[in-house]
Amino acid sequence: MQVTAIIAAGGRGQRFGGEVPKQLVSVGGRPILERAVTAFLSHPAIHEVIVALPAELLADPPAYLCAAPKRCRLVAGGVRRQDSVRQAFQVASERSDLIVIHDAARPFASADLIARTIEAAAEGGAALAAVTARDTVKRGALAAGRSGPDGVGAQLMVVAETLPRDSIYLAQTPQAFRRDVLRDGLALGETGADATDEATLAERAGHAVRLVEGEATNIKITTPADLLVAEAIARGSQERAASERMEFRIGAGYDVHRLVEGRLLVLGGVSIPFERGLLGYSDADAVCHAVTDAVLGAAAAGDIGRHFPDTDPKWRDWSSIDLLRRAAAIVNAHGYAIANVDVVVIAERPKLAPFLDQMRANVAHAIGVAIGAVGIKGKTNEGLGELGRGEAIAVHAVALITRN
Repeated sequence: MQVTAIIAAGGRGQRFGGEVPKQLVSVGGRPILERAVTAFLSHPAIHEVIVALPAELLADPPAYLCAAPKRCRLVAGGVRRQDSVRQAFQVASERSDLIVIHDAARPFASADLIARTIEAAAEGGAALAAVTARDTVKRGALAAGRSGPDGVGAQLMVVAETLPRDSIYLAQTPQAFRRDVLRDGLALGETGADATDEATLAERAGHAVRLVEGEATNIKITTPADLLVAEAIARGSQERAASERMEFRIGAGYDVHRLVEGRLLVLGGVSIPFERGLLGYSDADAVCHAVTDAVLGAAAAGDIGRHFPDTDPKWRDWSSIDLLRRAAAIVNAHGYAIANVDVVVIAERPKLAPFLDQMRANVAHAIGVAIGAVGIKGKTNEGLGELGRGEAIAVHAVALITRN
């Protein structure tokens, strides 16, 4: 199914005022028109976009319309909205089955709303986004023979009737139509019928128009006061987008090595005076090994044995701080940054307190974080098991990483 989107941006925004056309005013750092057009240019269901602009903008259109990622055509808008839509419709691809029309002054239509409106029109011939009335709806009428408080001026308005709120819908765009349905509606408009939207013309031409649940944030910017609401919506959207991009992942690491005579005891890149050291292929730095597995695991990038196998002579007697630095680079290459790590060293002896700050500094430098983002604690195993008997040292580590 081929779908063409028409963006009605031909108006001058007389109610908005100002020297710059309303659709070119920025909201949240981006022009209103750019936001509206981008929603359709980036939508997978849309095959081409036609923008109806004021004639004076056609000679020098905004750059984001000229460098569009898919077919984007520009036409001169007419005096009325329906004239602009008609002129855009005339240049729409003949292969288009559906035409979607959207107000340039509505910069926040979501991809889901566009998709649902297209789907409803494909099934029923015509559809429009609309929201239900939240307040009690009154129809007003002029009070006969009564003037304003000063005795002159406009007549007073009074309530003529209260309308059932559950049957009142406030129309939005997008509005979508099967090609023949829109053609019928626009033809009716050529006979002199005036309407504020194409759904009205389709109704008058005898077609049923489906209602699609609209969105409260899909506001139309009509007056400068609307910009305050629009800025708040844009700010909230930017904050949500930033939150969605901020992906957090957690990894856990563990390592244990036997204590033997004739080996230097190295933990967290610190050589610690002790009569025994940890047995291993490299320097057997259990702190670095546990942190390495934690950061690699958080990025789902394997483990220390995959990247630095003890079957490869290349890694014999390597400094584990250097291996940790390489692991951090692997995590970065996967698109993540290390936020912090926390480590627990389980050892009956020696006492580690004098060395913890230097260990933290070494690990922090290796993984590219501030020392305050590294926690290392020493614990005993209360004399239980091989750890409690001083036969081995074990280390647990947890790492938090974030998407770059």
